[in-house]
Amino acid sequence: MKRASNVPSTPDDYVSSLTEWQRPLVERLRKVTRKAATTATTESIKWGHLVYHRNGPVLLIRAEEKRVLFGFWRGQLLREIEPRLKPGGKYEMATLQLNEGDTISDAKVKRLVQSAVALNMEMGDPTDLS
Repeated sequence: MKRASNVPSTPDDYVSSLTEWQRPLVERLRKVTRKAATTATTESIKWGHLVYHRNGPVLLIRAEEKRVLFGFWRGQLLREIEPRLKPGGKYEMATLQLNEGDTISDAKVKRLVQSAVALNMEMGDPTDLS
């Protein structure tokens, strides 16, 4: 994956900056995520990658040189849906690492996204430790 040295300022710019196998995968994850998430869910560039918010951060899509990460702030609570989610980081983070040739169905992406949004609506902002 090659990306310009400038940090993209919009989600469209982020996707446009991707090359090789990461671009079609990120395009698909983004499309399904945007369709599955409600209209009140916002999409932005934060920390140099795509982040989706609804009552706090919900999920991220990050393309790297040899992988694409599909991560959830409450991902540890979603492992029944997708056992490949690997716990790590702050909060209840878990990420799915997708390498070239790896797959995840649109139906599973939709289920993960909708469940993650529902958890934030039920439990509040996962980064609010008060």
